[in-house]
Amino acid sequence: MNKEEGTDQPNDLNLNTPNQDLRLAVQEHVNNKPGPKPKEASTITIQGEGKVIGRDKTPILSADVFKLAAIGCKDIEIADWFGVDGNTLRYNFNVELLKGRLTLSQSLRRKQIEVAMGGNPTMLIFLGKNLLGQSDSPLATQEAAILPWEDSE
Repeated sequence: MNKEEGTDQPNDLNLNTPNQDLRLAVQEHVNNKPGPKPKEASTITIQGEGKVIGRDKTPILSADVFKLAAIGCKDIEIADWFGVDGNTLRYNFNVELLKGRLTLSQSLRRKQIEVAMGGNPTMLIFLGKNLLGQSDSPLATQEAAILPWEDSE
């Protein structure tokens, strides 16, 4: 019996917190449940933040999904790499996939501008057309319309 609090509980275990009460109740239920005991999960040590997804409980790091998306891998390729379904991957790592693809686009755009500023005329024309809306042929507008021909004779 704990002399300070007048209880039979040890000092290091405070059962007054709701989370601990719930954990103990669940643990007691699992231990007293009839039937076969659940399999012990194999432990895998991974460094970083990620999720355990799929029926096989595959651990996947968010950083790995981001890196694969940032080098241009398609969703199905990333899913195959980790051995999960493509829909499962998209559902759990939608943000990482989007950020990785945006990083790829930014890197490509940055490199194109570096090449263009280095004096490459082909890249200057390409970026002028795509970023600035320039074109080889002028657009037909009201001002560029052909004037009507009048024969005043």
